[in-house]
Amino acid sequence: KVQTGLGMTSGFAFDVQAVCAGFAYALTIANSLIVSGQSKKILVIGAETFSRIMDWEDRTTWVLFGDGAGALILEAQECEGTSQDRGILSCDLSSDGKYNDLLYVDGGVSTTQTTGVLRMQGQEVFKHAVGKLAESGENAMSKAGITSEDVDWIVPHQANLRIIKSTAKKMAVPMEKVVLTVQDHGNTSAASIPLALSVAVEKGQIKRNNLILTEAIGGGLAWGAVVFRW
Repeated sequence: KVQTGLGMTSGFAFDVQAVCAGFAYALTIANSLIVSGQSKKILVIGAETFSRIMDWEDRTTWVLFGDGAGALILEAQECEGTSQDRGILSCDLSSDGKYNDLLYVDGGVSTTQTTGVLRMQGQEVFKHAVGKLAESGENAMSKAGITSEDVDWIVPHQANLRIIKSTAKKMAVPMEKVVLTVQDHGNTSAASIPLALSVAVEKGQIKRNNLILTEAIGGGLAWGAVVFRW
């Protein structure tokens, strides 16, 4: 529907389902398509309508989430193959299905043939989120040949302030280098990273050639990080 709405009659469109980690996964896939020469320009969209799957009797979940959408365009360009290049420099993805029961939707076409609602064990998710996000961020920076001191901004998935602050502390990154929008939009899942990027650019925080680390974790559990130069 998006392809049709944009009036596009060429190329191809597909969905990536990795919930809160979805934008990191989608950026990684898009980068791979460009690096392999299969695509030259890709529109990556992160969109979520969590209001459709909320249990409005469960205040531990519905107060945290929001609806939203955001997008980035990636385009192939010749580069030098160094950390000074603009664009995506490295990616790191992981998942572990044994944690599925910590954060999931209790229904769906393939299981109950119903819509289902979000279920979350918040404390358990927090315990895993901080360590896994920090590790993935470190892995992505190592692949890019940089350290946290080189990073201008961290743009994390806006899960909640506690996870964001704890992850930054574990990575020894000052909060002054972390983009925060969760107080305005809530947790918008796959939309939270592009929304945060848009806000930071509009505010003049993120500028051309800034080095950015983005990281996310979501149901599955699935998590990942991407390093890129704006």
